[in-house]
Amino acid sequence: MNDAPDLIAPVDAELHGAAIIAAIKQANVGTVVTVPDRTTAAGLLRPIAADVELRHVRVSEEDETIAICAALSYADQRALALFQYTGLLDSINAVRGVAVEYQMPICMMVGLLSKEPGVAPTASKHYGLRIIEPILDVMGVDHTLIETDDDIPKIVPAIDKAYETSRPVVMLIGRMPIAP
Repeated sequence: MNDAPDLIAPVDAELHGAAIIAAIKQANVGTVVTVPDRTTAAGLLRPIAADVELRHVRVSEEDETIAICAALSYADQRALALFQYTGLLDSINAVRGVAVEYQMPICMMVGLLSKEPGVAPTASKHYGLRIIEPILDVMGVDHTLIETDDDIPKIVPAIDKAYETSRPVVMLIGRMPIAP
């Protein structure tokens, strides 16, 4: 591993939760299925829970988010799972079985707990963060890093592609979103 972190964005850059929520709505997502996540709690999870335009479903395990999002896709409803990267690692078999092998448009927004701002996940000092993208690559799961407001325009095309191709996508939230 390289001792010097790969800088991908300014350390002091900002990521606004309201802009992420606007993009989620623009992508015609009607339901957000969540497991509590410290990375996105204040700036994204709480505002989603309070948003009257989005249906918010709280669950206790990440596997449940995968199943619910899959079921909603059968009903032609767009959904988004929101949880922490540790939960992604915990639910990798559900992602493999449901999203990858059954080719389901499961859209996941995954908070990268303790990620160093501006540092690529693969260059993180935290082992769990370093392995997220390589695991997704091996599984053939599209993923994109949402690190700053400049990355928010990636959200709608990522969700649209997931539903057009019936393939999963993971949007990695690289810093705590700022609350509206």
